[in-house]
Amino acid sequence: MGDRKPYPSDVTDEQWALIEPFLRAWKAGRVSVSGHRGDYDLREIVNAILYQNRTGCQWAYLPHDLPPKSATYYYFALWRDDGTDQTIHDLLRCQTRERAGRAEDPTAVAVDTQSIRAANHVPAATTGKDVGKKVTGRKRGLAVDTLGLIIAVVVTAASVTDNAIGIRLLDQVVEHTPTVTRAWVDAGFKQDLALHGAVLGIDIEVVKRSDTRPGFVPVRKRWIVEQTYGTLMLHRRLVREYEIRPESSVSRTWWASTANMVRRLTGTSTPSWRHP
Repeated sequence: MGDRKPYPSDVTDEQWALIEPFLRAWKAGRVSVSGHRGDYDLREIVNAILYQNRTGCQWAYLPHDLPPKSATYYYFALWRDDGTDQTIHDLLRCQTRERAGRAEDPTAVAVDTQSIRAANHVPAATTGKDVGKKVTGRKRGLAVDTLGLIIAVVVTAASVTDNAIGIRLLDQVVEHTPTVTRAWVDAGFKQDLALHGAVLGIDIEVVKRSDTRPGFVPVRKRWIVEQTYGTLMLHRRLVREYEIRPESSVSRTWWASTANMVRRLTGTSTPSWRHP
């Protein structure tokens, strides 16, 4: 970081100590953008990614005292494509669960989707219209554990059905967290998901809301994933769909969740834009 004034989104020394060992291992034997080792401080690269996630700024608007777009995007895309972003996230999730007195891997997940409007530059071939919610853009699907920590992410065109997204989420859950045996979903998911879950050894439970009480009523178990969506929305880059590739949107979700977890593990917080 040098002598520059820190941004609220920067990782602290304590937070960097949680991430740095994974990136140090990743960097061993790697060559940086210009072909020379160690040209860019990886902590500053992470700070630039988190800054953009939190503020929602365009690549060209990254502050001049952070690494340039060319270097930041190079590492963002590299970590996206080789799975480093998810690896860091998943290892931190295990630590967060252990800190909460839970086993490293969960046995149950809550599944839901969220439709996000797309910016005009997002390719039409990767977007669609969610007719029910009247949203043109993409749909983000999450599977989270009982602590609200993300287990799987899927980003598709908004026209893709919840059922199809749910099936892809369950496939990812089984691939990365085979200990899961139960999934809670809402009534928007159909019988095909239950059948797919049975094949995978996951019991699908539809949690319906009560229509007998007026106004907003949190639904037990389903509310967990809604809370997770709420914390992700503090990262402005996720409020609207800006990414050309859906894979980049998935990576943005991993990084936003990672930022939330390192704050949770260190007992710190980042002021929102409503902070006085």
